[in-house]
Amino acid sequence: MTDKKLIAVVGATGSQGGGLVQAILADPEQRFAVRALTRNAQSDKSKALAAAGAEVVEADLDDEASLRKAFDGAHGAYVVTNYWVERTPEEEAARTRAEMELEQADNAARALKDAGVAHVIWSTLEDTRGHFGDTDRVPSLDDGRYKVPHFDAKGEANELFTKYGVPTTFLQTTFYFEAILQGMGPIRGEDGKLILTLPMADQPLSGIAGVDIGKTALGIFKRGDEFIGKTVSIAGDHLTGNQYAAALSKALGEEVTYQPHTWDDFRQFNFPMAVEFANMFQYYAEDSARFTGDRDLNLVRELNPDLQTFETWLSLHTDEVKSTVS
Repeated sequence: MTDKKLIAVVGATGSQGGGLVQAILADPEQRFAVRALTRNAQSDKSKALAAAGAEVVEADLDDEASLRKAFDGAHGAYVVTNYWVERTPEEEAARTRAEMELEQADNAARALKDAGVAHVIWSTLEDTRGHFGDTDRVPSLDDGRYKVPHFDAKGEANELFTKYGVPTTFLQTTFYFEAILQGMGPIRGEDGKLILTLPMADQPLSGIAGVDIGKTALGIFKRGDEFIGKTVSIAGDHLTGNQYAAALSKALGEEVTYQPHTWDDFRQFNFPMAVEFANMFQYYAEDSARFTGDRDLNLVRELNPDLQTFETWLSLHTDEVKSTVS
């Protein structure tokens, strides 16, 4: 029998949840035990978590009863929904991804309330409609409901945790440094030179290493109820496109030039969610002063002393970045 407080972690095999599970297991203070929630306890990632010392249980955000059971006895819980989850054509037709996130957040909030969990961290983002309003400057999506659905639905879901009286810290995340490895990094122009095309104009973009989200969440849990009912907005660095390019130049050993796409050009690209991504970057850029201002790097580093800057993250991932541009 352990006297450690138990933290239940939704999405334990993903980036955010997995980072928190690993942070709890590696914590020298060993203040918490961890219950890893996953849809498949027999996956390789789930088995690895169990071998590392986590309690692994199956639960599904679309199954409120499974969540209620998984949250039973937990002192705290970390809840994140996955807008980008792989879905079948039938699932895509049944509901939008934003509707999926709202329904899953509703299931989680009710289950958490019923289970009496004392401290919940809800991984969320700003609702961009507060910035864009009813303007037609950017296209609306999801039958006109949203401007950036993967932001707006999470922001809209905040009120569910409040409505059900769940003691919640609202953890607002941001752009992952790992996006540099997933299509947002430098590309070679026809002349063979590297170009960074992030559509941020001349404004700074807040970024964070995926692993630092979980580590920061652990820091919040360690502070007890200090942040319950509050919003904590996090980042590891605030850099302009030119500054991202300079850091990449140093890491890669060759010049990277910042030549940002315009938002309108980005919307015309032939890939899924090009319009949503362009709207997102326009939001990041137009609301940059407030967005970066809300993300106090000193506070984040206080909660997570291991917080990585972009340069630190690059030093750990240089070979991976090189492989995307070679």
